[in-house]
Amino acid sequence: MNGRHGSLPPPRSVVLDTDGVLLDSATAHAAAWKTAFDACLAARAPDGAGARAPFDADAEYRRHVDGRSRYDGAEAFLTSRGIALPPGSPGDPPGTDTVWAVAARKEAAFREALAAGAVTAFPDAGEALTALRALGVPRAAVSASRHARTLLADTGLDRLLTVVVDGGDAARLALPGKPDPALFLHAAALLDTPPGDTAVVEDALAGVRAARRGGFGLVVGLDRSPGGHAGASLHAEGADLVVPDLTALVRKTWSGRT
Repeated sequence: MNGRHGSLPPPRSVVLDTDGVLLDSATAHAAAWKTAFDACLAARAPDGAGARAPFDADAEYRRHVDGRSRYDGAEAFLTSRGIALPPGSPGDPPGTDTVWAVAARKEAAFREALAAGAVTAFPDAGEALTALRALGVPRAAVSASRHARTLLADTGLDRLLTVVVDGGDAARLALPGKPDPALFLHAAALLDTPPGDTAVVEDALAGVRAARRGGFGLVVGLDRSPGGHAGASLHAEGADLVVPDLTALVRKTWSGRT
């Protein structure tokens, strides 16, 4: 098959991450995290080289936050800076005193971005999903965000998807977040295809690790970064194939079925 392993047939279905793959929302998420983390760093960070440096909305977002649930992302970044906060509870108001409070501050900032219309679909997303539907390839969207289902509906992409699994589903089913493969495995089960016959498309390093751990037949890294500077990291985490956009993926992987 094109892009997998020689003559093996293409995957029977595909599971796609939402933020950064289908929706141009990763930038808005990163900016919201920067609002929350910079406030926390100013109030709580220990002294020391780099401890109080502002949150890097590119490198640190990709390394610690991208693809994870709000709580897990907040905890991972704070731990990396030597900040140990009590967990708190999901009802904590936005602030800097608990991990949940930092996550709530991010959520408030992200909601402001949504109100300003900051999230749109990538131009290639609709084209690729339409082509996959025409080829009879079942399509799932997965996200750790509770906003994903609404945003997919707002952009019209939900009409091109077979299944959507978002952060609300993960909470209801107690599915752990990435790099655990539980979200991907649940989506594949809903598509009625085993992992070995399913492709996963991810832009996040944690997501690529999750797909590799889940035993998926094709792990695709999507590198939308300027100059393709994320490709090497995606390969290093286990991506079989790295592409710059979704239409390139359809051509490389499923074009032989047309």
